Amino acid sequence: MQTLLRFYTFSLAFTAVCLALGAWYGWASTGTVGGMLSILWIVIVLSILEVSLSFDNAVVNATVLREMDPVWQRRFLTWGILIAVFGMRIVFPIAIVAIAAGLGPVEAVRLSLNDPVRYEEIVSSAHIGIAGFGGAFLAMVGLTFFFDSDKDVHWIAVIERKIMRISSVPAIEIGLVLLICYGVSTLLHPAEALTFLAAAVLGLITFIAVHAVGALIEQAEARKKAAGAVVRSGMGGFLYLEVLDASFSFDGVIGAFALSNNMIVIALGLSVGAMFVRSMTIHLVRQGTLAQYRYLEHGAFWAIIALGFIMLLSARWHIPETITGLIGAVLIGISLWWSVRYNRRNPGAETMSAD
Repeated sequence: MQTLLRFYTFSLAFTAVCLALGAWYGWASTGTVGGMLSILWIVIVLSILEVSLSFDNAVVNATVLREMDPVWQRRFLTWGILIAVFGMRIVFPIAIVAIAAGLGPVEAVRLSLNDPVRYEEIVSSAHIGIAGFGGAFLAMVGLTFFFDSDKDVHWIAVIERKIMRISSVPAIEIGLVLLICYGVSTLLHPAEALTFLAAAVLGLITFIAVHAVGALIEQAEARKKAAGAVVRSGMGGFLYLEVLDASFSFDGVIGAFALSNNMIVIALGLSVGAMFVRSMTIHLVRQGTLAQYRYLEHGAFWAIIALGFIMLLSARWHIPETITGLIGAVLIGISLWWSVRYNRRNPGAETMSAD
């Protein structure tokens, strides 16, 4: 228990502060105990929703972080959380409104506070583009993990082995995502289809660009290392994690409007969830959980693929966030149980990660 508290103390304190702010805001804006409790309840539900949607995010974060230099690990866990909380949960929805409505940042903030219904309408109207970009990026993240010819640990072996056999085909995962995106676009109105496809292509380009930057940095570091210089950088991984976190955030931010159109309430609830994702990431990295549980990464990446495809399909059909979170939780839960079962059956075997 003390070990767990060591990782989650700050998040629990941050949660208490956000709940206190939510209660104060509820009382100040409604003047009634019932109104205060209603807003406080929404903040709590949003926090739980964000955590349930983002556990797979924490697992993937840990997968990348464990290979990064400790300096860049600390930078992601400090700078990165500021970007995640302030940037994606507060600035991002305001930026959508500002761009979509042709408003300045100040006017967008005023709109969110004074006319939350119109604010929600504008943010929701951008869902087609968000679904295309975020869905394509997340689908690429998940598929790239499985389309790896060097991967030698398989959870759903009947599928993963077949995927690995064709992984040597260049850019096959890109072609698969483009094919799925095109299929979804045929179900949309022509104007929406163009927006969706453009956003999906930008999502693919962003994925490629982030990995390209990482590869260039690694090449430069290899040359310096060969020359005898000390190399300590993880900028490529840092950029990748920030874009990944942004893609995960899209679904939570848009889904939050199903519960409230108040920017302050949404920011408080989602920020609590984002902070717990940070704590879970630290826990997984410091405790070596990914190495202890053989198939946990597999479950997380299958959950990411499911989330990516759900985001793409959400451009045409509304899919409740509860279903999205449940699918991810079930996949990760089963992979965790499967890992425990493997450890019991192979007590002397060396536990290894999927990489």
